[in-house]
Amino acid sequence: MATSSGNPPRLDAWKERLGSVGVWLGSVNWASAAAAREAAVEIEELGYGSLWVSETPLSKEPFVNAAILLAATTRIPLGTGIANVWARDATATRASALTLSESFPGRFVLGLGVSHLPAVAARGTTYERPLTKMRDYLDQMDAAAPYEAPRGQEDPPVVLAALRSKMLELSRDRTQGAHPYFVPPEHTVRAREALGAGPLLIPEQAVVVETDPERARATAREHTAFYLTLPNYVNNLRWLGFSDEDFENGGSDRLVDAIVAWGDVDAIRARVQAHLDAGADHVVLQPIESGRGLGLVQLRELAPALVG
Repeated sequence: MATSSGNPPRLDAWKERLGSVGVWLGSVNWASAAAAREAAVEIEELGYGSLWVSETPLSKEPFVNAAILLAATTRIPLGTGIANVWARDATATRASALTLSESFPGRFVLGLGVSHLPAVAARGTTYERPLTKMRDYLDQMDAAAPYEAPRGQEDPPVVLAALRSKMLELSRDRTQGAHPYFVPPEHTVRAREALGAGPLLIPEQAVVVETDPERARATAREHTAFYLTLPNYVNNLRWLGFSDEDFENGGSDRLVDAIVAWGDVDAIRARVQAHLDAGADHVVLQPIESGRGLGLVQLRELAPALVG
């Protein structure tokens, strides 16, 4: 499916289908199924171009979660942001992705990632050589044949949670693109340079609709503090020019402002446009709020300015 597909996805059609702005909503993992379905329906009705769900050792199973939300909606594509390659074998992942793609044609994107050492260790698995792991996993997906898709069915796009050069190059060479997380527009510039013109580039952008700097940054730091404990993200930020002092106490103002777009609707729109100008095809917004709220109030406020 990643490289030896019998019926590869048409990326021009996918870019048109997704539009410019979608939603990344890992918080649906902590909501009831009923609340998650209601949120998905509203996000679709607001006009957003996609909905993405995550996977952690404590979260809902992403393919089951995707099926529930796809069944509750009628149009919106859904992506895994990301399905952890250490959590299941490549044959199972391929079968799950093709099942969803057949059941909901043109509405499923398979996002894959190597996750992080703590999340993998929590599964009782050894985290090592992540680039090799992902390359081998794609090989195994291509070699697997557990699912005979209906004739003419298009395979779903595959995108990788790629941050730095080698994983971005693997995304370019073996899949349909990249889905970077916890990145500013400066990363999008580098990612597009690595991918070239054709592949999908779908960065996540955390947002806080709040104009008071102190309140906005306090909320944003609830988000950044956790991710700054994960070496993959810290190393990527070093690659982008941040230093040790930027990683202290949940992140410097400079780092927090780079990772989390905050302010009024116009400020959020400007950050989205910065990603698009830098080469993104589709930007997925993650509304940040204290606790595990779904951020629907923020998404309602943003929708008129960001989706048409």
